[in-house]
Amino acid sequence: MEGPADPLLRKIIHIDMDAFFASVEQRDNPALRGLPVAVGGSSRRGVVAAASYEARAFGVRSAMPSVTAQRRCPDLVFVKPRFDVYQSVSRQIRDIFAKHTDQIEPLSLDEAYLDVTANKQAIASATHIAEMIRADIRRETGLTASAGVSYNKFIAKLASDQNKPDGLCVIRPEQGPCFVAALPVKRFHGVGPRTAEKMAALGIVTGADLAAKSEQWLLQHFGSWGSYLHGAARGIDNRPVRPDRIRKSIGGERTYGEDIWTEDGLRAALENVADIVWERVERAEGQGRTVTLKARFADFHTITRARTLPQPVEGRAMFGQIGQALIDQILPLHNGVRLLGLTLSGLSRAGDEDPPDERQPELPFV
Repeated sequence: MEGPADPLLRKIIHIDMDAFFASVEQRDNPALRGLPVAVGGSSRRGVVAAASYEARAFGVRSAMPSVTAQRRCPDLVFVKPRFDVYQSVSRQIRDIFAKHTDQIEPLSLDEAYLDVTANKQAIASATHIAEMIRADIRRETGLTASAGVSYNKFIAKLASDQNKPDGLCVIRPEQGPCFVAALPVKRFHGVGPRTAEKMAALGIVTGADLAAKSEQWLLQHFGSWGSYLHGAARGIDNRPVRPDRIRKSIGGERTYGEDIWTEDGLRAALENVADIVWERVERAEGQGRTVTLKARFADFHTITRARTLPQPVEGRAMFGQIGQALIDQILPLHNGVRLLGLTLSGLSRAGDEDPPDERQPELPFV
């Protein structure tokens, strides 16, 4: 099997906290330790935001309806989320990363890519850096993290999931193609349940099955994503770690225990959602021109309304005003609203340019 095409290999670490939200709750409340814990609402319309490993043993997963989770695990303990605490711990972890490199690409509060090819402490071994980071996280936060170490982002992320929880997996360049070939494609980042079903219908179950297909065939069946899949199946991924990566959109939504039937109630609910979303926008230092309102009614019918400005939205007040104007478009209410969301998209930073895909000097990998 052919190996990676890039002769000048990066050293990439993917850090993924173990059951992050649930682990923080178990850390802060010793009575929860060893119990199946779900972070989220326990109401009929609640959704699991995170599950402890004890809960996962019963098949409880994030994004699962709370009623389903309770059915699978009758002893499940529900805990309300404390996002301010999770954000604070995430900043602690980010500070640990920054001891080693500024090339940090956060994916969420609990995971990030790090490029340590040229690191602050001039440590030759990426594996050693990953071990140091995991030890510092445990000592400073009382939590565990799993790490994947490899020569590109795609394989590093796969590797971090290989020995969870509290695990470390190193995939060297010569091992990459065989490692990918043996994995089911449903493990690949970006391959969701529907794509996995489509691939299975086309005879693609493993990485080896994917690697057997030509790039032209993959482009025909998966569009422009086919080129990425063609390289990934061979252990190739030339994407750089992007420390200044801006999300294309930032949003938030809330599901309500009781349907909202009145205009005043709907407008008050929108202001609450707008506060939450704008805090995220400010934290990301982003600016965007499109505001989208999402409303789901009691019968699960969902509608969206959007407005795009010729210039970026200037501040929380304007963001809320546009949201309220979008509310006008769905009034009067003929059905109760069970979910309300608001999103700012078309995000950028003033003066942003994509950084060049620079080649790092080759160093011993581990």
